[in-house]
Amino acid sequence: MTTATRQEVLGLYRSIFRLARKWQAASGQTEDTIKEKQYILNEARTLFQKNKNLTDTDLIKQCIDECTARIEIGLHYQIPYPRPIHLPPMGLTPLRGRGLRSQEKLRKLSKPIYLKSHDEVS
Repeated sequence: MTTATRQEVLGLYRSIFRLARKWQAASGQTEDTIKEKQYILNEARTLFQKNKNLTDTDLIKQCIDECTARIEIGLHYQIPYPRPIHLPPMGLTPLRGRGLRSQEKLRKLSKPIYLKSHDEVS
């Protein structure tokens, strides 16, 4: 990992903790705020620990992009949880054929960047 990448990752980590410290739940209830703050902190710790030994620069860049997207979406929608996507079964048009494998592959390719690690951790 280059020094610039390391600084960018550490900056994201610090910004997530700052965000958690200032977070207010959309409902305005104290217990919801506490739960959401705890979720933000646990999710950040889990994902950063999981990815701390990455050496591939493309994979690191993908994780940085995912982190940035999740921060922006959380701030925009005022929810710390990843926004789910809803695709009907067999709803994606395959290039050829109608096999289940092609549908699974298309679903995997169509998954937004902010949900890439959510299924692995959950």
